[in-house]
Amino acid sequence: MTTQGSEAADATISSSIWDNFVDSDGECDIEDACEPINRYEEGLYLLICIGEVIAGRYRIEHKLGHGGFSTVWMAYDMHKGKDVALKIMTADPGGEREFLRHNEIISCVPDTSGLLIYQDAFLMPGATRNPHRVLVSPLKGPNLRDYARETSTIVRRSAAKQLLLALKALHDGGIVHRDLNSANVMFGLSSFETATDITTKYRILGRRQKMELPTNQELWKKGEMVAPMTPKDSFVVQDSITLGDFGLAIRSGTEVDFKLQVSVGYCAPERMHQINPTFASDLWSYMRIFAELYLKWPLFGPGFFGGGFRSVVELLVRVLGPLPLSWKGSYDGDVEPDESWCDQSKIPEP
Repeated sequence: MTTQGSEAADATISSSIWDNFVDSDGECDIEDACEPINRYEEGLYLLICIGEVIAGRYRIEHKLGHGGFSTVWMAYDMHKGKDVALKIMTADPGGEREFLRHNEIISCVPDTSGLLIYQDAFLMPGATRNPHRVLVSPLKGPNLRDYARETSTIVRRSAAKQLLLALKALHDGGIVHRDLNSANVMFGLSSFETATDITTKYRILGRRQKMELPTNQELWKKGEMVAPMTPKDSFVVQDSITLGDFGLAIRSGTEVDFKLQVSVGYCAPERMHQINPTFASDLWSYMRIFAELYLKWPLFGPGFFGGGFRSVVELLVRVLGPLPLSWKGSYDGDVEPDESWCDQSKIPEP
């Protein structure tokens, strides 16, 4: 392991590495790949810069991605001499929810080897009175949604099996994931040797592309928009997979107000008809991922059939037959339902 002194020297020697921004032509690509700017302006996301050291320990080196309640960063743990992932939650109750769900999973799921559970957690001050919860976890590679189509049939079959076992472990502990989709399942990533220089990391993982945060609003600190990494060397992406993103997870049997799954293509049809999420609805989502791994594209992607709840239901009825009669009048999707969906005289199209 390198010492903190040598880390500081390395940061000084390589300071120019952190300062490069894309030109104006590249800014549109970054904005398309990044989180909404207004969530920084509202103080929900924590402002971050490449090269910044947070909590006196974690040096931010790359962007991994973002979600509705977090941004995720690759960082170098200068105390332990290894790369980690930092999931920085939004400064609101939604951001704290995932931390609480992790604790619940730790207490009731005996085997968490296939689940992405935090190894450390701490709070960071932000723009508002509410601090940001930061979850430290092992560094993982790209998700199934973005990377699976680049892999062989053998790797995709293995991913399907591993995911099923991870989901079974979660269910055996009495937990319903509730938001299972291919973006929440990550491939592994080979560890870099201790003291690997940042230039080597960028050559393998893809050099970070960043721009100054495009806002006219006065912010409490400097921040940058950074495009997620795209590994350039398939050798560093491992075949192992891990299930993560537990912010919406619930104990089986829990009544929830919002029953839909926002990722429309993975939402079980009963959840579109005011029925609570269950193990069964998780398995429906799993089979959508299974089909995606088999076909190499989503069954119900945003570009298919309009991409809304109604479009998905119409396709299901056309291919599988009518919905249960007991569901009539309970549709809670994006637009008005078609009353013929529950017509028991309908037969599937060949």
